[in-house]
This record gives sequence, structure tokens and C-alpha cells, in this order.
Amino acid sequence: MSDTGNQSCLRGAENMVSFLVCLFHELEEWAGLGQVEDYLSVLEYLLWVFTPLVIVFIVPFLIVILLYLSILFLHVYKRKNQLREAYCNNLWDGARKTLATLWDGHGAIWHGYEIHGMEKIPDKGPALIVYYHGAIPVDYYYFLANVIIQKGRTCHSVADHFLFKIPGFKLLLEVFSVIHGPQEECVRALRNGHLLGISPGGVREALFSDETYPLLWGKRKGFAQVAIDSQVPVIPMFTQNVREGFRSLGTLRFFRWVYERFRLPVAPVYGGFPVKFRTFLGDPIPYDPNMNAAELAEKVQQAIQSLIDKHQKIPGNILRALLERFHTKHKDHLQ
Repeated sequence: MSDTGNQSCLRGAENMVSFLVCLFHELEEWAGLGQVEDYLSVLEYLLWVFTPLVIVFIVPFLIVILLYLSILFLHVYKRKNQLREAYCNNLWDGARKTLATLWDGHGAIWHGYEIHGMEKIPDKGPALIVYYHGAIPVDYYYFLANVIIQKGRTCHSVADHFLFKIPGFKLLLEVFSVIHGPQEECVRALRNGHLLGISPGGVREALFSDETYPLLWGKRKGFAQVAIDSQVPVIPMFTQNVREGFRSLGTLRFFRWVYERFRLPVAPVYGGFPVKFRTFLGDPIPYDPNMNAAELAEKVQQAIQSLIDKHQKIPGNILRALLERFHTKHKDHLQ
């Protein structure tokens, strides 16, 4: 429509409706939207061309998912007698063992998960397990699953307060004996004969540690005081390649500022790469009445650092870890 036509259209509008219709057409022509139908035709054509290609790639992916679900089912089925017995004894024991079996299956499939030194976890009696905290502590979940399956025990855990504020998490945390972490509650759990897992680095280590695997404990020694008050051994733990599986953008200054200012763990986490996970348990550090909390904390930190130095290539590299994973699988297959 020409400018003259637009003006006559607007002048000739008999009422508000016709005026608005005329104005809409004028704006449509000014913005070049008269080609909308042509654009839609092009989009329709592209959709027609690419839909078969998308389907070609999606269908095999769905088949892979079904295969993994089948493998998870087999992991559960393999332990069906144990699960049946667990459900007969206690509803939550059965639920814990079922979820542990699923997590163990996920770890075995996706990360080829292994534990070295499981014999150091006592079959009975208390112990404090102290571990390095990855961006997402999925390795610790695998460890908890193996303690349930292999030892028949539930390891209590200390978690950050923000987990208890997530809607829907309450029941999960209760069933798996997760606590806020006041020292009195930790001591009570250990004196009652339970295992207890804690990461002194916590959220800070999860978000701000990086591929060089620094321990970000600051001057924290409360966990050591808990071990002393409970008179229990401390078992150091580290998982190889945990930072190559998942990484955090917490090293960016903005996310560090948000956490330090508001205590909000909002740094994005990325990854999920199928690298090899190996959890290593160090020698237990026995209770020593002559050792204070600061000395014990230092000794535990040195023990975990020793595990890192021995078992982790620094700096970590995602591509190298992936290549090692599949090289190991190929080597195991040949053997």
C-alpha cells in the first residue's frame, strides 16, 4: 500500500474498528510482514526436509536409552532375592536397597565405577568417612549405594542446609539419614554405632575447586573434633576423575561473589561425561587421645592430598579421562 493509499485509508475509516484494521495493514507493510505467508511456506518446507533426518538420529538414541534401562533392570533383577528379603524386614530397608541397586547400576554403566579399599569400612561399629567434594558428589552416592549393598549398612551423611530447603527432598534425606551437621548430632550418630560421611570443603569446594583438585577446607576442624569426641577412626576418601565427570563455573568471579555475599550456590554445573570413576579409601586414622582437633584435621587433609597426588593426574583433562575410560574397557575386554 502506498503512502497516499494509507492516508486515504485512514481518512476514510468510518469507525474505530476499520481505523485499527487499516492501521494494522499499514504497520504490517512498513515492517515487511507482508511476506509472512512466504516465510511460513519456507519453514514448512524445511520442516518437511529435516524431520526425517531428526527422526533418524532420535530413534537410535531412544534405543540406547532402552538398552540402558534394560541393563538397570537386570541389575535389580540380579539382586531380587536380597530385595525381597529387605522388603519383608522393613519397608524403608527395601526402598534403600532398591535405590542403592539402581545407583550402583548407573555407576557401573556410565562411569565403570570401582571402589578400592572397601575392606577398610568396618562391618560393624562407627567410623567417620571424610571425602573430597566434586562439583556434583555423584561418586559419594555410588559409595553410599555400595555400603548398603556390600556391607548391609546405611552410612549417615552431613549435607549443606540448602538441600533441606529444596521442595520434595525431605523424605529422601530422612530415608538415607542425611543430617544438617551440628557437631552434637554428628557425635550422637557415631556414638550410636553408625558410619558418618562428611566433606569439610562442602559447597565451597564443590563450586570453586577446579581441575587442579585443591582442597578448600579453610580452617575447618569441626569434623576432627567430632571424631575426637566420638573416639572413632577417620577414613579418608577420594574419587579419581570426579572433576572430569562434572565441572562448575564457580571459578568465574561473578558466581564467587554471589556465593560469598548471599550464600547462594548458583554457579552452573556442566558435564555428565562418562569418564572412569575410581574411589580410593585410605588407611583409617585411629583415635589418638593425645591429638587435638587442629592436628587431626591437618593429618586428614594430608591423607586425602596424598590420595589425590597418587591417583589423579593434575591438571585433570576431560578428553584424556574419556580416552582412558574407553582404553581401559578395550584392554579389559581383550583380557
